Amino acid sequence: LKELGVCDADVTEAATIANSVRDDVLCKDPVAEKKVNSFFKGTDMKKQHRMQKAFLTFAFGGPGSYSGKNMRKAHQKLVDEQGLNDSHYDVIVELLGGTLKELGVCDADVTEAATIANSVRDDVLCKDPVAEKKTLYEKLGGAP
Repeated sequence: LKELGVCDADVTEAATIANSVRDDVLCKDPVAEKKVNSFFKGTDMKKQHRMQKAFLTFAFGGPGSYSGKNMRKAHQKLVDEQGLNDSHYDVIVELLGGTLKELGVCDADVTEAATIANSVRDDVLCKDPVAEKKTLYEKLGGAP
């Protein structure tokens, strides 16, 4: 059952929950969430869900491979033109966690899913990993 991401459930329940997660990873509609809905205006949500499903299936160790856009390229315009930032990313991670909990996924696996989602945060937000590691002194022009 652990492989399906479910705690304390029988095999039938576990299979149902695992299939639900695979079929619609983010059941909650981010368009309905005021903090992030502007990023999804004009987006084909069926296509969006397919892309999320493919990426998260791959990221969570499922079968197949992810062949979608590079995370930076896919989100660069949202960062540059609409100000996509950490607070927005937090909302999406919370929506994912809430959906998984509603499906009966145990807290430990919800935490693991959040850790995996957060592992691509810098790429999605187009952050420079080297710049992020600089001290304040260095950011203000001091030599390292």
